[in-house]
Amino acid sequence: MYRGREGMLAWALHRISGLGVLFFLLLHIADTALILAGPAWYNRFVAFYRAPVIRVMEVLLAAGVLYHALNGIRIVILDFWPQTTLIHKRLFWAAGVIFAVLFVPAAYFMLRPLLL
Repeated sequence: MYRGREGMLAWALHRISGLGVLFFLLLHIADTALILAGPAWYNRFVAFYRAPVIRVMEVLLAAGVLYHALNGIRIVILDFWPQTTLIHKRLFWAAGVIFAVLFVPAAYFMLRPLLL
């Protein structure tokens, strides 16, 4: 199931999205900890989050979290109902459709301030 095509792609994207979310959490812990260094340090770093490139990175983070969650649900379905391994490719593509339906409008609204 995990050698090539949909299974391998789902496996790789799950790990990549998980590492992206982990990186964000570590960054978030670090920037929150800056409050211990003083409000000036914290405010200077938080001001960096207003840059347009950070908005794009937030969209990528949302994509990673959404994909990771949907693929996690797919994995739970495969784990709890082993007979669904026969339709794992359809489950992968169904998760992809749900991802597109949820992510495209969200990305539009998140990036809209940059487009105007």
